[in-house]
Amino acid sequence: MSFLEVSELAKAYGDLDAVDGVGFHVARGEIYGLLGPNGAGKTTTISMISGLLKPDSGSVQVDGKEFWSDPVSAQRKMGVVPQEIALYEELSGRENLEFWGRLAGLSKGDARSQAGVLLESLNLSERARDPIKKYSGGMKRRINLGCALMHQPKLLLLDEPTVGIDPQARANILGFIKGLVDDGTAVLYTTHYLEEAEELCDRIGIIDHGRILAEGTLDELRKRLGGDQVFVLEGEFEGVDPDAWPGFGDQFTIIQETARQLTVTPRSERHPSECLRELLDLPITVENATVKKPTLNDLFLQLTGRELRE
Repeated sequence: MSFLEVSELAKAYGDLDAVDGVGFHVARGEIYGLLGPNGAGKTTTISMISGLLKPDSGSVQVDGKEFWSDPVSAQRKMGVVPQEIALYEELSGRENLEFWGRLAGLSKGDARSQAGVLLESLNLSERARDPIKKYSGGMKRRINLGCALMHQPKLLLLDEPTVGIDPQARANILGFIKGLVDDGTAVLYTTHYLEEAEELCDRIGIIDHGRILAEGTLDELRKRLGGDQVFVLEGEFEGVDPDAWPGFGDQFTIIQETARQLTVTPRSERHPSECLRELLDLPITVENATVKKPTLNDLFLQLTGRELRE
């Protein structure tokens, strides 16, 4: 049974449909990635699920119950890590954790105990008494995550939790999140980092302009491209019309075309060498040809015609 169930969620601001009929579910012990560029509707979706915004239509169910029938009870079951760091700079790491724990309803003793556990788990025990203003960006992100976990929620909503930090700090946070899932926590993870979604998420929903364009496991999404190879041709493609090449459209699907590059995937399963021979025989000079495994960005290109990070 899904711990979080989102159905036909919608939110508009005037003529702008920030979220338009979004639906997905997240099970216990699962990481569901909501992947899309900035402005795609990820943060608005998180805000509606957590109760910061009320949807214009649609429903959110947490642990089998409609969110707005008892929002206080639903919010007690979830922890939210916002994209913007929500910490008090003058307070220490421990004091921030204990403060947010008390707000979540923990007793003073329980808040102190849980803060100690999290500081150890987040590898921050030695800096527990230092004020947040002396923390690095990665350390602040870890404490920010810890504040959402003080009341041990069964649903964790993470909105771009690794923005602006170095690779090592990012790896620390991703490893910690994997441990939470092993304990049965349901995680909704929004990001525009392809590598994070590919490494971390059990299932992925690709969102753009407020709509889910595709959903599935990484393998399922790759298969939507029609094969397990992507071919990238480099040359002079300015003014070229690949659709005019005899038989080309029957054999290949264009993912992206620019003045200097043509990215395609075969329409049927064939050996890469056979595909390369056909591509090198095209009526144009190909300066370089490479083959790679399809990525989420390739799928996003096919669905939207633009790069994920544009």
